[in-house]
Amino acid sequence: MEYTNLGRTGVRVSRLCLGTMNFGPVTEEPDAHAIMDSAHGHGINFFDTANVYGWGENRGRTEEILGNWFSTGGGRREKTVLATKVYGSMGDWPNQDKLSALNIRRACEASLRRLRTDYIDLYQFHHVDRSTPWEEIWQACEVLVSQGKVLYFGSSNFAGWHIADAQAKAAQRHFLGLVSEQSIYNLARREVELEVLPACEHYGLGVIPWSPLQSGLLGGVLRKQREGKRRVSGQAAARLDAIRDQLGAYEDFCERLGQEPAEIALAWLLHQPAVTAPIIGPRTAEQLDGALHALEIALSTDELSELDKIFPGYRTAPEHYAW
Repeated sequence: MEYTNLGRTGVRVSRLCLGTMNFGPVTEEPDAHAIMDSAHGHGINFFDTANVYGWGENRGRTEEILGNWFSTGGGRREKTVLATKVYGSMGDWPNQDKLSALNIRRACEASLRRLRTDYIDLYQFHHVDRSTPWEEIWQACEVLVSQGKVLYFGSSNFAGWHIADAQAKAAQRHFLGLVSEQSIYNLARREVELEVLPACEHYGLGVIPWSPLQSGLLGGVLRKQREGKRRVSGQAAARLDAIRDQLGAYEDFCERLGQEPAEIALAWLLHQPAVTAPIIGPRTAEQLDGALHALEIALSTDELSELDKIFPGYRTAPEHYAW
């Protein structure tokens, strides 16, 4: 396993991050425990979750599954750089969502209970809160750090200017501020290259891409459809129709390389200089093993250029659209 620093911090994380969103809704707890054990066995030390995972009436269930796994001992918690999130609604009563100081305090305490731990390594804002000033957010975060309940803070789904604003307010308080940003980023969704990635590089934030396979579309969906192994519906079907020709060229490219499309998609992200660790969300141990192969794939300059031709990206703003 390869490791890298999380942004400008001294903490080192694996180049793949284990996403746990499927734990509970899709993957039963014993299988989730087996996947996490296998992840540790392969050297993955970076796990990502959120307080709302489990969804609906089962919000918090995923954190409970991780907490139960940590409680079995064996150094599981100590070996894990644990990331969770706050923002999403955890109930129908006021102040059970977003980033007020009140909700940050209550949500953190609740996550700690479900996770059966006394601290969170990386506490992430799941979305920007346009109704709460950064002075209030950072004050609440400073308290959590002083109490030893959180070590680092990160953002998710932020625009570039949100990151700049957050860091400016943190600097005024002599506070570390954000150390990571979790954004949708993959071959088919490269909008963050305009301003988010440049902001992250400027301020020293690690980038943690979610949906690296674009809801499975970059995982060989056309071939799987031909083989009768995959059905696509809803928004994914509309997106598939919009980029069908690109996906066909992409799958042909992967076939020429003799590699699985899902693994090439992950390998491409690992070649991007701003990326710390793509989030993989295996539903089974077999899917985890496949994702690990991406670490062994070295794409040449010509191969990266060919991928750029299939899925054109963005130059840094404003040069992308101006001089």
